[in-house]
Amino acid sequence: MFVAPDPGRLRLRNSLRAVAGIGLAVTVAELCGLSLTASITGGLAALLALFTVTDADVRAQRITTALLPVAGFPVLALATSLHGIALARDAAFLAVVLGGVYARRWGPRGHALGIFAFMSFFTTQFLHAVPAQLPELYAAVGLALLAAGTVRFLLWPIERRTPPAAVPPGLPGRGLARPTTRQALQATAACAVALSLGQFFSEDRWYWAVGTTWWIFVNTTSRGETLVRGFRRVLGTVIGIAVGLLIAIPLHGAPAPTAALVAVCVFGIFYTAAVSYSWMMLAVTVMAGLLYGLLGVLNPALLVLRLVETGVGAVCAALAVVLVLPVTTHATNDAWIQRALRCVHAATAAAAARLAGSPTADPAPHAAELELLLARVRMALAPLVHPLSPFRDRRARARRVIDLLDDCAREVRGLAAIAADPSASHDARLAAACWRVEAAVEALTAPITGLGHGHAPERTSAAASRPPQAEPALAHLHGLETALTELAHPLRSDRPSPLVSAG
Repeated sequence: MFVAPDPGRLRLRNSLRAVAGIGLAVTVAELCGLSLTASITGGLAALLALFTVTDADVRAQRITTALLPVAGFPVLALATSLHGIALARDAAFLAVVLGGVYARRWGPRGHALGIFAFMSFFTTQFLHAVPAQLPELYAAVGLALLAAGTVRFLLWPIERRTPPAAVPPGLPGRGLARPTTRQALQATAACAVALSLGQFFSEDRWYWAVGTTWWIFVNTTSRGETLVRGFRRVLGTVIGIAVGLLIAIPLHGAPAPTAALVAVCVFGIFYTAAVSYSWMMLAVTVMAGLLYGLLGVLNPALLVLRLVETGVGAVCAALAVVLVLPVTTHATNDAWIQRALRCVHAATAAAAARLAGSPTADPAPHAAELELLLARVRMALAPLVHPLSPFRDRRARARRVIDLLDDCAREVRGLAAIAADPSASHDARLAAACWRVEAAVEALTAPITGLGHGHAPERTSAAASRPPQAEPALAHLHGLETALTELAHPLRSDRPSPLVSAG
């Protein structure tokens, strides 16, 4: 988390741009004479617009940003109109949770709109907004989205030079076999329990428990991923509360230093999000404390209550993923690993065709897709490689899978670079080497058990015993074949696979 790579300083630039966009949104709201409640609402809307809109191209990002009010404004109206009507408010909140999670089936746009709808309801509870404030809330959100869009698409268009990474499509399925459908039901059930328990501990701050449960389900699929994320959220919250006691409370809501520290927290949220969820939650918790200081309600008891509500939300999420239509860690990591291996197969076939003279074959898109799939594989295997996992053998084998898939990605990148060279010529040995790589992938993805039991393929054609060839393309193919052959051991074994029984 301290030395994570940042190619092209992309995370740094995105974080600085977020501070600029959110700062502009709040400044515009203040200059327009809006209330502090409206300014905070606008700042949160700008943060969400810059954080959650992750479409694969700039045009799609613009469309999604423009659609955010379509999801947010009706929810703002609903939430404020139900202020003080507890049963109706709670039922409406759970309906928003169900719809917001289910919308993830439509990819990054549905994901962003679902989060924005949920947070619109959450923000009204956070700020205790009433119907009379609705016009200025609309104005604040509209101005904030305009300010964030101006910074993102006009003043600092990072994505024009560095295209955003595409998000791999979710795992397929129909009905309850679709992961997003299962997760929508899980999240709704968990939030219903969190809402009830949260109100038991506090009739005013119960929404913290619901918010914790919601965000634990974001960007997770299996129960293992969800449990790890819940642990990291609680850890980040505990540290954030300790920092809040030392920083936020002594400030007593002083505007200038509070604004400066909120800017630091915003930077921390964006800079650490891709590296450590615990660090991101530390920044979120400190920022929440600073905002409560601005509102004049911050005290040590409030921070302790936040920790209690966070714990309630995390426990509810953990119970839901275990008891309500669970999606096992094995089923998830098996699916993502097989998709990565099939991508290796496609890249190898495209490279062979290109080197054989085909003008239309191009392995580069497959190489880029493989990087995205490997990021998803790492997330799926995170429960197995977590430092606190007591299963050392499972952890070692999962790490070995990740290392070998990284080797595959490196060789695929090299192969794609060679295939892109117009002077690269076809070598008769390439066809045989590519065939061996494709055969190795087919053996690993055969529908016997995937990550389950079975016998490791025989190393009859194993390139592990053959020295790398002088031809660069053959060297990369040799590396691919070696990595794929070695993958057979951690993915398949005569004894029960630790990746399977990880649950």
